[in-house]
Amino acid sequence: MIFATADSNIYVSALQFGGVPQQFLNAARVGTFKLAISEALMAEIRGVLQEKFHWSDEMLGEAIAGLRDFTQLVRPTLTLSVIKEDPDDDRVLECAMASDSQFIISGDKHLLRLAQYGSIRILKVAEFLTLIPQPSSL
Repeated sequence: MIFATADSNIYVSALQFGGVPQQFLNAARVGTFKLAISEALMAEIRGVLQEKFHWSDEMLGEAIAGLRDFTQLVRPTLTLSVIKEDPDDDRVLECAMASDSQFIISGDKHLLRLAQYGSIRILKVAEFLTLIPQPSSL
């Protein structure tokens, strides 16, 4: 089974705009791959949706509960300091390491510039979707 970790920007894009990031979440929802998430990433998702897009507490609660239904919650034990330009991106790396993810899915330039961290490949969402089977429900 493929394990992946998504940057918060993927979740925010899926929840706010749909499109290819929503296809990614749908693939995880139907079990095409396992999607790891941490409390730090959920807090960042919640914060962006609330502050930037003015989601109500009710909408946020429903969205986070929905994510918890199909993601694998991990508790990173490492604290990394790899991406000096944006230390929040280190939380994505920490989650990926804690879950033994093979992939990090991101639209973030700092993460994408790495291309790989250890054995973890860092890809854009559209690239990742070409690597997994596409269920008919997508």
